[in-house]
Amino acid sequence: MAAKLERIKGSIRQMDRAALYAMLDMSEQSPGTFAGEWLGAGDDLPVLTPIDGSRIGTVRQATAQDYERASGRAHEAFLQWRTVPAPKRGEVVRQLGVALREHKAALGALVSLEMGKIRAEGEGEVQEMIDICDFAVGLSRQLYGLSMHSERPGHRMYEQWHPLGVVGVISAFNFPVAVWAWNAALAWICGDAVLWKPSSETPLTAIACTKIAGRVFERNGYDPALSALVVGRGSVVGEKFLADRRVPLVSATGSCQMGYRVGGVVGQRLGRTILELGGNNAIIVTPHADLDMAVRAIVFGAVGTAGQRCTSTRRIICHESVFDQLRDRLARAYEQVRIGDPLAEGTLMGPLVNTQAVADMMAAVERIKKEGGKILCGGAKLGGADYPGGCYVTPAIAEARNDYAIVQEETFAPILYLIRYRELGEAISLHNGVPQGLSSAVFTTNLLEAETFLGAAGSDCGIANVNIGTSGAEIGGAFGGEKETGGGRESGSDAWKAYMRRQTNTINWSKELPLAQGIKFCD
Repeated sequence: MAAKLERIKGSIRQMDRAALYAMLDMSEQSPGTFAGEWLGAGDDLPVLTPIDGSRIGTVRQATAQDYERASGRAHEAFLQWRTVPAPKRGEVVRQLGVALREHKAALGALVSLEMGKIRAEGEGEVQEMIDICDFAVGLSRQLYGLSMHSERPGHRMYEQWHPLGVVGVISAFNFPVAVWAWNAALAWICGDAVLWKPSSETPLTAIACTKIAGRVFERNGYDPALSALVVGRGSVVGEKFLADRRVPLVSATGSCQMGYRVGGVVGQRLGRTILELGGNNAIIVTPHADLDMAVRAIVFGAVGTAGQRCTSTRRIICHESVFDQLRDRLARAYEQVRIGDPLAEGTLMGPLVNTQAVADMMAAVERIKKEGGKILCGGAKLGGADYPGGCYVTPAIAEARNDYAIVQEETFAPILYLIRYRELGEAISLHNGVPQGLSSAVFTTNLLEAETFLGAAGSDCGIANVNIGTSGAEIGGAFGGEKETGGGRESGSDAWKAYMRRQTNTINWSKELPLAQGIKFCD
């Protein structure tokens, strides 16, 4: 296996796009609906790479009728899948993990080509899919319910968990495959089917993963529509997706604005949601911080994926005694960031996802200046022969205040705000003083500072770290945040419960019929 993967990696360095697509059983013209068979009668969606702006494929989008077929077929597949014992479902997911291992290099290259991540991050995202499959396999034998003592003599009471139905997954461009896998692997071992609506910016990776998953299900004798797919416009299929009562749970990743819409529509039909929305993540750097560690973590968190992670580091809240030193070290580190083709060796930051993202960043840079902030370095658009396509920028560092309107927002780009503080309580107040609450960190070697940050009066985020950056969460812990981040949890821990329905059971094994609470209804 290892030797085969090395050969694949080596061939990708030399291959053309057609060879890459052939490895993934794809072509440059692809239908965008999978309902056990490939469909797509809608408009063509051109897929452009941010590497140079060229077209790398065309996807036929789903029509309303295509959506109906995909949703209906996924529901039919669920009705059969729910009766399969969970460990057997886990075995199928194990095989999916094996298939993803075999395609890791090719899928990682496709992520880089379509989304713009550097090669290491593209393959790292595929590794997340592999890891969550491994996690789900073990979990398939641990879908535990509790046994409780009944207050009534001769009675036994317990709870169990049953499959829920079709789980809808709406994924964002920045993690075009990992977010689907976080949801899908857990949903499948829980006995659910999955209906995936990927970002229109990254449909090719979704098609590739759906083909791999479909083959695994079919090889095991199960309906491949357990992994259904719809690529289409929000106005055509998106609203149907949210209103569809055959989809009891919608897991959506995206902006806060999108989350309000998803939560509102799904809530109107009393459906469930897992919302993974915006982040405005901060790192507190105290006087007791190891600055070598802090600088490395900050640069990766702020520059990695060109600042387009929901966990990207946006704000640095630094004690005034070390502020100047940290600022200067970060500026020097930013000068060494190699920007360019994400598939080239040595590149540390690739392009933003499209030209609109660049325009949004440039507008944010101007707002920083107007609101009183100071751009310390970066914040420029790159062009010329070395940066074709119009999607390359230099990562920016700005000195700012936490109460600036632009700082309160999440700009999905590599902009890092430096903010001063004097006392730890002030730092925590600044840290929590934004609408979002996803990921957070403190760098300190002081135990009291660390525990204060992790305490009930400390970070208000769903993720809080000590001497680790805000980005790069492991799949073993539940992932998600509070406030406008949405409150959802995906991936590890007990997040599986969101994909199942809970049932409390009471069995009377006596000859009597006592009532709870000692109620006497009749003799």
